[in-house]
Amino acid sequence: MVTDMDSCRSQDPLASLPAVVTEYLRLAGSARTVDADDVLACFTDDAEVADFEDVRIGAEAISQWWHGPATAYEYTVEVLGGHALGADRFVAFTRLVGDFPGGTAELADRFTLRDGLIAKLEIAATDPTGDR
Repeated sequence: MVTDMDSCRSQDPLASLPAVVTEYLRLAGSARTVDADDVLACFTDDAEVADFEDVRIGAEAISQWWHGPATAYEYTVEVLGGHALGADRFVAFTRLVGDFPGGTAELADRFTLRDGLIAKLEIAATDPTGDR
């Protein structure tokens, strides 16, 4: 017998997110072993990444971010959930566990898509109220 709780547990937290977002999250989960070109293939040429206060615009700047702050620590990424915020906007809630200060972080990754690619990625701590 399948209960409502069983169906909640079996739901894929990535199911409501577009393929390019799930691919980026998969790559982020293996950040140190992934080729930056694979990551850049998820983004538009003029994309913007805002990693807290660190803002990078364009492929070269995003590549530098990937080779620097994004891979400075060893960590795993668990996708806790996600949903659409609009026609081309999505949020994924993630938990990072690794060797960075504090060891655990819960984040809200907000994606804006254009032509099937990530045009903007905003990475921020989750708001305890659930708004962010």
